[in-house]
Amino acid sequence: MNKGSVFLIVITLVVGVLIGVIYSNWKKDTASPAPAPAMTTAVQGTATAPVNQQQQIDMLEGIVAREPGNRNAWVQLGHNLFDANQPMKAIDAYAKALAIEGNDPNILTDQGIMYRRVGWYDKAIANFEKANKLDPSHQQCLYNLGIVYRYDLQDFAKAAEAWERFLALNPVGPGADRVRADLEFLRQHPTPPQSPQ
Repeated sequence: MNKGSVFLIVITLVVGVLIGVIYSNWKKDTASPAPAPAMTTAVQGTATAPVNQQQQIDMLEGIVAREPGNRNAWVQLGHNLFDANQPMKAIDAYAKALAIEGNDPNILTDQGIMYRRVGWYDKAIANFEKANKLDPSHQQCLYNLGIVYRYDLQDFAKAAEAWERFLALNPVGPGADRVRADLEFLRQHPTPPQSPQ
């Protein structure tokens, strides 16, 4: 076997792995979001062994280094960094993808979740609101908007508003019961509890 054949086989394997990663995340993008009490997202990747995840991150970092205009690779890198709990790197990867194509409510929402994770609530809110303007039926951004207002900023009125919009889109779907329970709590406690001074 000559060097050309070996090189072709290696390239074919790398492309195959990348196509598999892109396809599996695409399938998640098209599935219904499944909100949960913890900040989750519809496009979050599957749990993988840390070694495989790091290998995917390394491979994708190599691709974006060679092809900085490859939006799909930036998106996949962001998803892998999201799953690996590397929020600052995920924010950067999503920013690169959004610089190429900024009108993606899923990526805006994922980046917003990462902003929340590092405590940048104003940026998280801006992302969720932009995602909602781009796609008024995007449920995940409304769910996460309510999370930030309720749990991080203690703005119960704005949390209730976001979650009521969520329920208007998703009255019986995933997360609806959880949101209804949270709304009931907000109705019974219209102002956040005061912290001891």
